[in-house]
Amino acid sequence: MKTGADTIKVISAGFLSFLEKCAIIRKINQKEVNLMLHTKKISQLLQRPVIVCFLALLCTALWGSAFPCIKTGYRLFHIASEDTASQLLFAGVRFFLAGILVILFGSLLQRKVLLFRKSALPKIGIVSLFQTILQYVFFYIGLAHTTAVKSSIFGGTGVLFSILFVCLIFRQEKLTASKLAGCILGFSGIFLISFQNLRSLDFGFSWNGEGALLISNIANALSPIFLKKFSKTENSVMLSGYQFLFGGLCISVIGVLAGGHLSFQGFSPVLLMIYMAMISAVAYTVWGILLQYNPVSKVTVYGFMNQVFGVFLSAIILKEWDEIRLQTIAALLLVCSGIYFVNRKKEAKA
Repeated sequence: MKTGADTIKVISAGFLSFLEKCAIIRKINQKEVNLMLHTKKISQLLQRPVIVCFLALLCTALWGSAFPCIKTGYRLFHIASEDTASQLLFAGVRFFLAGILVILFGSLLQRKVLLFRKSALPKIGIVSLFQTILQYVFFYIGLAHTTAVKSSIFGGTGVLFSILFVCLIFRQEKLTASKLAGCILGFSGIFLISFQNLRSLDFGFSWNGEGALLISNIANALSPIFLKKFSKTENSVMLSGYQFLFGGLCISVIGVLAGGHLSFQGFSPVLLMIYMAMISAVAYTVWGILLQYNPVSKVTVYGFMNQVFGVFLSAIILKEWDEIRLQTIAALLLVCSGIYFVNRKKEAKA
């Protein structure tokens, strides 16, 4: 029979065990609370208009620098303007390297190899299909069969389509008069900056020219919407890295099968290719993080700045100062006005 002392020992041991479990639970809960607070702070920081503006402009400046880099790259890799297959191979290698860089960066951040779950594979495929494969394959096909002016004008429709799609089709946001005004102003800026030579514009339409550019920009418009949706359950850095890896590989294969080839001498072309891969890696990863914490329209509207930066950076890097004209400055003002209208907050009603 158990004595009173034995009963007290059992109760004491049980109570101590209970206290130890409570301490462990408290530690776990404290870690979860700290993680939640840290995540909340990051979320609040990345939703601040000034931070969004700075990071979005950084992304568009990097993408804008790709315009003169691509021209330089074609010269260094001996790619003719009409050689679409080699242009696709050039783009594919660039995006494949970008995927490797993003995965390496993500692995360093989490101190282990950035891998994806089986459930994430379809999501990676969808983002890669729209962001990289469809957008760039049809872009280079369209570019080969239409004028540079039309290509530039069609380039601005991606932002317009993205805001319209997220509001009218996916119903993730409301289409307000302010957003519509911002889209019109931003697109007007792109139209104006493309209108350097009025005689270059014609109103013809062909499916392998203007039609291909239209498909390219629809794909470009859908990609941030899917990235925003999938980032709710998946790591946006992981999605960015593997979509580049898969998309770059697919485009490279298409380029090789179409007869494309790359030839170069010296180390300069290699350095340029690495820089262009870094442009894609950094810009798209930061863009994806911004989309994760902000409405699609408030981020994608900054995409109107791509071509504005492209013109200014081309003037600086390639010495194309004749491209900076009065309408270029006017286009910049229109694009900035469009960004303001999309991002401005409604005043509370009295």
